[in-house]
Amino acid sequence: SSFLGLRDMQPLLFCSHAQTAPESFCHKKFFQLCGLTSKSPQDVKVIFSILDNDGSGFIEEEELKFFLQRFSPNARILTENETKKFLLAADEDNDGKIGAEEFQLMVLS
Repeated sequence: SSFLGLRDMQPLLFCSHAQTAPESFCHKKFFQLCGLTSKSPQDVKVIFSILDNDGSGFIEEEELKFFLQRFSPNARILTENETKKFLLAADEDNDGKIGAEEFQLMVLS
């Protein structure tokens, strides 16, 4: 089974969400628009590993800020408020970072 890479989602992201105004980012809408919600758990894990820029096994707040840019280099960075809301939405164990399972749960539920 071939994996749909992040670059394959770029056209959709550009017209839908990546270049919208600050404070307009909604992770649920974003996941739906770029097709993440219909991916397999394996594919979501691959996407998580791409977003985990430093390879720590977690997506920290600093990495989350550049979330949209991981999909498209020309996208804006998330505002501090958007980043905090995004983190809180996924951080089930309140450790201040998103683990692979937390990311999977957020995307697929």
